[in-house]
Amino acid sequence: MFVFFQKTKGVSALIEIENPNRVAVKNKKISELTIDTSTAGTQLSRREREEIEKESAKKLHEQLRAEGKTEQARADLARLAIIREEREQAAKKRAAEQTVKDAARASKAEATPSLKKDTPAGSGKK
Repeated sequence: MFVFFQKTKGVSALIEIENPNRVAVKNKKISELTIDTSTAGTQLSRREREEIEKESAKKLHEQLRAEGKTEQARADLARLAIIREEREQAAKKRAAEQTVKDAARASKAEATPSLKKDTPAGSGKK
């Protein structure tokens, strides 16, 4: 029996792993895993905490605005009330003008005689 070994060049025979920085994945058993909820809050970084706080503040502001409790929301509601009132008055004015026009047309139609002559039935031109 002959066993042939391939001759290596340089230090490649000394290195067992291609990438020495590679970390092998170690499988963990479920029984070994423990979840500690008391340390979960302290593990957030400052940026993550600030982002969460900013997001919750934004949600609170949107909720207060929807309920009409902020100054901006009150101003918006007041402006909308004024606009609604103006539109309602404009609609009433347009309706009144339309009734005046209709009445004028009706009175004009009654006052002007028809240009068509009344012809007896059957004696008209064909």
